[in-house]
Amino acid sequence: MSSPNFIPSPTSEVSVSSLYQEPILRVRSWHYTLQCLSKRILDFLGAGLGVLLLSPLLLAIALLIRLDSPGPIFFRQHRIGRNGKAFVIWKFRTMEVNAEERLKELEQLNESEGGVLFKMKEDPRVTRVGKFLRRTSLDELPQLFNVLQGSMSLVGPRPLQLRDYYLAIKDYNEDMSQRATMLPGVTGLWQVSGRSEVTFNDMLQMDLFYQENWTFWLDLRILWQTVLVVLLRKGAY
Repeated sequence: MSSPNFIPSPTSEVSVSSLYQEPILRVRSWHYTLQCLSKRILDFLGAGLGVLLLSPLLLAIALLIRLDSPGPIFFRQHRIGRNGKAFVIWKFRTMEVNAEERLKELEQLNESEGGVLFKMKEDPRVTRVGKFLRRTSLDELPQLFNVLQGSMSLVGPRPLQLRDYYLAIKDYNEDMSQRATMLPGVTGLWQVSGRSEVTFNDMLQMDLFYQENWTFWLDLRILWQTVLVVLLRKGAY
């Protein structure tokens, strides 16, 4: 197979990476590379400052979870990240300790259009404190540690559960492969555009739009909109 002809500009960077064992040739301008560097700096500074400033709130939430229901304070779960690689995501626990085991018996009550994601407005597995944490998205705060570890970014597509990912691959293989080239985020275009009220297909198209139109300034805009959406408690359950 012959390679396509191209002439990189003097300000371009050429690199080779892989996705699902297939080689990918990328040509990026130095301006784009600088923005990527700025994004990573924003991730580390933002997450580090967030952990420092929010530490009293994190301790208060941990105490409420401990007093509300038996079980661990944190919920850890394998999610699919960049290039289809699994990693462990951190969240505050919002459900009963046997929530994963009860999922199968609740599948028939799934309210998500298409069934790729699992959503229930009145999920019986959610604890009293968990309902509040989900409404305010405070359960996502421990993911700041994922950002510091480098497995997530502040802004990007949400990392899918293994169940959701393998269901999505069946119907959206090409789009999911493209989506997988991005580092997953704590927040993203989906979160500021309806959150739980958005269908999976809409979410996927938003993620692809974000990838194709990404700039450092778009990340800043999404972060600001995330603050407004969380304060107004729109679309989460």
